Amino acid sequence: MAKRRWTVVFVPHDSEPSKIVEVSYRVIKTAIGGAVVAVVVALALGYVTVSRTVDLSKSARLAQENARLEQQLGELNGRLSGLVDTLSRISQHDARIRVLANLEPIDPQVQAAGIGGPTVAARGLEAGSAMRRSNEIRVDLNGLIRRANLLASSFKEAADSLAVHSARLAATPSIMPTQGWLSSAFSSMRAHPILHMARPHEGIDVTAPMGSPIEAPAAGVVRDAGWESGYGNTIVIDHGFGTVTKFAHASKILVREGQRVSRGQRIALVGNTGLATGPHLHYEVHVDGRAVDPLRYVLPEHVVTD
Repeated sequence: MAKRRWTVVFVPHDSEPSKIVEVSYRVIKTAIGGAVVAVVVALALGYVTVSRTVDLSKSARLAQENARLEQQLGELNGRLSGLVDTLSRISQHDARIRVLANLEPIDPQVQAAGIGGPTVAARGLEAGSAMRRSNEIRVDLNGLIRRANLLASSFKEAADSLAVHSARLAATPSIMPTQGWLSSAFSSMRAHPILHMARPHEGIDVTAPMGSPIEAPAAGVVRDAGWESGYGNTIVIDHGFGTVTKFAHASKILVREGQRVSRGQRIALVGNTGLATGPHLHYEVHVDGRAVDPLRYVLPEHVVTD
């Protein structure tokens, strides 16, 4: 079988003779195949070149982004370090406040609030990835938030305790209601100077000039203000917390029932109303319904005896 051949005639435009070239089919096929391969290779190389260029561009952008993220994480590390120091100082103040509020100190393990792990300063020396550092910072931040919440609760507890103690202190009798001389002490039994019979003396008698001011020994609310048999003009103040004070034989009452009074406020004037042998103040203190010695609620230097 004869080989297939192609004849190519080149006809010039001028007077030169035509050229005839015979080419076998195999040569043409090989040339076409080579051209196709060359085109494919060229396209592949072009694609690889473009892809590499794009990848390099993305890598450059990612590198810049990572550098910026590393810088931001470093700044955040510094801020977290400052926050840790601040919380430590607040914890120290909280411990002192709890002592003043008569509260037990917070257990150090509880105070740590489960922060755990390496410290912020130590992590700054690690050469971990930005993602790992970000996760570590997130863990520490959550721990610091828990610790801050714990301190906030502790401060509220201390504030409530201090408020109660402050109210109790304000309501605790602590001064002598009038300036004078202690003429009769608190006793379970004594001979009444007028009735001449033995009976309990549930308070103290303070002799003072007629009209001397009588002051409230603590904050409270006037529960009674008026005449009482045997006691004459009498005032009863409820200080809360189970404490009640009573003032008798006044010449004049200066407050009314239901009125709120403060420590040192003038409530009456010394007199001798009721069963009294002379101007004086009969002063009683009752705690939870039981009469107690009023001198327990007066500073010693303010007590003058005969």
